[in-house]
Amino acid sequence: MASKNSEASTSTPLGPDNVTQEPSVSIVADLKDSPHFQLLEHEVTVFADLQAEDGLVITGKGLGVERLLLSFIRIYCDPTFLVLVLNTTNEEEEFFMDELEACNVPQQPKIITNEVGTNERVSVYMKGGVLFVTSRILVVDILTERLPTHLVTGIIVYRAHKIVESGQEAFILRMYRQKNKTGFIKAFSDSPTSFTSGFFQVERVMRNLFVRKLFLWPRFHASVADALEKNKPDVVELHVDLTPLMTSIQMAVLDLLGCCLRELRKSYQSLDPDEMTVENCIGKNFDKFLRSQLDPVWHQLSSRTKNLVSDLKVLRTLLVHLTQYDAVTFYAFLESLRASEKNSTNPSLWLFLDAANNLFVNARARIFGITKKNEGPGSKRSTERPSEIEESPKWKVLSEILEEIKSSSATAGIEGPTLVVANDERTCNQLKEYISGGGKRLLDKIYERTFGKKDDEGPPIAKNGRFGKKRPEKNSSEQSEKFQLKILPDTYTIIHPLRGNSDPYSLMKTLTEMEPRYIVMYDAGMEFVRQVEVYAASRPGVQLRVYFIIYSDSVEEQRYLTTLREEKEAFEMLIRQKAAMVVPEERDGKSDIASELLRDSSKAADAVSSRKAGGRKDDKPLQRKIIVDMREFRSELPSLIHKRGIDIEPVTLEVGDYILSPDMCVERKSLSDLIGSLNSGRLYNQALAMTRFYNRPILLIEFDQNKSFSLQSKSSLGNELSIQNVTSKLALLTLHFPKLRIIWTQSPYATAEIFEDLKSNYPDPDSETAMALGLDSDEVASNLKYNIRSQDFLCKMAGINSKNYRLILNKVKDITELVSLEEETLAAILGNSQNAKLLYDFIHRE
Repeated sequence: MASKNSEASTSTPLGPDNVTQEPSVSIVADLKDSPHFQLLEHEVTVFADLQAEDGLVITGKGLGVERLLLSFIRIYCDPTFLVLVLNTTNEEEEFFMDELEACNVPQQPKIITNEVGTNERVSVYMKGGVLFVTSRILVVDILTERLPTHLVTGIIVYRAHKIVESGQEAFILRMYRQKNKTGFIKAFSDSPTSFTSGFFQVERVMRNLFVRKLFLWPRFHASVADALEKNKPDVVELHVDLTPLMTSIQMAVLDLLGCCLRELRKSYQSLDPDEMTVENCIGKNFDKFLRSQLDPVWHQLSSRTKNLVSDLKVLRTLLVHLTQYDAVTFYAFLESLRASEKNSTNPSLWLFLDAANNLFVNARARIFGITKKNEGPGSKRSTERPSEIEESPKWKVLSEILEEIKSSSATAGIEGPTLVVANDERTCNQLKEYISGGGKRLLDKIYERTFGKKDDEGPPIAKNGRFGKKRPEKNSSEQSEKFQLKILPDTYTIIHPLRGNSDPYSLMKTLTEMEPRYIVMYDAGMEFVRQVEVYAASRPGVQLRVYFIIYSDSVEEQRYLTTLREEKEAFEMLIRQKAAMVVPEERDGKSDIASELLRDSSKAADAVSSRKAGGRKDDKPLQRKIIVDMREFRSELPSLIHKRGIDIEPVTLEVGDYILSPDMCVERKSLSDLIGSLNSGRLYNQALAMTRFYNRPILLIEFDQNKSFSLQSKSSLGNELSIQNVTSKLALLTLHFPKLRIIWTQSPYATAEIFEDLKSNYPDPDSETAMALGLDSDEVASNLKYNIRSQDFLCKMAGINSKNYRLILNKVKDITELVSLEEETLAAILGNSQNAKLLYDFIHRE
């Protein structure tokens, strides 16, 4: 490998003579034998299959899709290749770079962001290797031909389940395939459930990726199971019983969830009854399902229906907090809910049900003990002290496990670090305090901090029962910037959160660097369970014991089982779709007849316009061009315009977002942008600039296709103009700028179609002219026919409107001459005696 490094340092820039499309056999063999990138048997099979042919790989959660991606990146880290990696986050790129730094690769990958200048990007492209490039920059560089697309070895796509037809990644792949027929496309995803929504979602994704092969590798695949069984860890499953009070609380919350679901089905009958079950409600994907069903009609729903949706979210949070946090924290959250409802004009209905009373009584009993039935929840709270606060059953089990580990290390000789994994950082903090000082001390401290006086450590927190924020710890700057670990004293034991960390790979890094001999799963997480299996299988001969703690007959257990079931059902559906899938030969885009590469508006996905009735035929569409502002490439619209056969030229514009013709300018606003621009006054300045430089200024208001096509709800509409009303502000804008036209579109697809119609029979704009407009320069000012400030001043005078102001500009030299004219002369110029009188009086009379 040392020789390759020396070659890289003296390599020539990438060009047609030295670009290669496939890695050498020696590099692939070196990869498979490398201890740092050693793949499991099934991973070697996946790697070989995908190396032989382009395709989409879908693996189960936690089965190491990032290991496969790293393997492909590793073999292309050479200046003779030019490989682009799409759809990665900053944290993922840092993780891949850190992993590759430990390997002796000929050329380290580079990250290209907006901080890299244009000329520097061209130089980086020509040096080859692997590049992590943001999609917006890559779109612009392909359109402007800064990137030598024909020299690209291939493109690797991460998180392929997020690729949609109108997205930037699909746009990049489409332009890449139009100009490069030999390069590869490899796509990876570890989210099979994302392919279950909609009809044949996996086929749509494969069409956008231009791949023909689908590789499915679930956990139940025979090869995966065999590879993970060869060196599986010693697993000890510990099923912990809920306390009687916790069981009563759980039953009460489930009853309340059932009541809310029934009421929601009655209130909005279009919801799928098969999905509106308590079992599905406690799953992680229920929020996504409910949002997809209700977002398009949210403005039409009654306040009662909206409250029910909010209540479902609160009750689902209660179920999580019941098993996740201590009795005091759970009761504080309940108290905060009731306190917030006292002053509410529209209180939640579930608070008045019998199950809610049982919920409050049992939650209070966990702290103060069983009280008389006639004592309502919250009574005597100011004077009563807690008797024996109920501890979390998992705490005792955790203590026993740690004692057993200590004993095993001493007697059996199995020594090594211990990793304890909990759900979030708050739970990790509690476990550290519990192990250090015991349960009673911890609960008393939490009670005093929540309901009592100040303790010795500082002011009380969580008085209102809020969650997710903790008191700042001392010496927080000394903690790791990438992830926070809770290290117990006197033992090599680390407590690490499963979720809520800014670095998604922090737990995997801890697992690899720490190399624990004992792992305690205080909270269940399917993805981490799989990661532990892969970790153990990749280290044959190393003993690993895993303690798996879970509440029996609990929502926690049901949620874990539901996650497993949903992934299994998703893979079964994908297997059936793959068996029945008919993939055309031209799907890969390497032939000229590929329909996905045709830029014809009649074949566009949104070509359903009734305005084309009558059989309009375009024998050979003319090559047309639209100038697009650089900042607009964050949206979907440029991709859809390009697919309709219209060329787009990316430039930096001072006036407008899209220039359709020399005199037609469009300012595009989403609904949120529109409201913000109206409130800040920015839209006024933008409209002023457009009307000043263009004869046909257009304000485009573009809605989200998945949400309601409505500016405001009917209940918010009034009979009078109001400065706070969006419609009132729009009305004032149109009155002030009569030339301004407003277009409302339901989606980017509709916008692209309207642009095509507006573009018809008009010449193409000039990019240099469009870029110069709005700049305060003498050259621009000299090219303008009229003085801008005089023109604005004239338009503010009485009697002057959008139809007659040019008559004055053409006949009158300047303002001095205008004020000297008689009323009869003004009437002759304007052709209207009434407007002439208004103007004359405005100038000469008080």
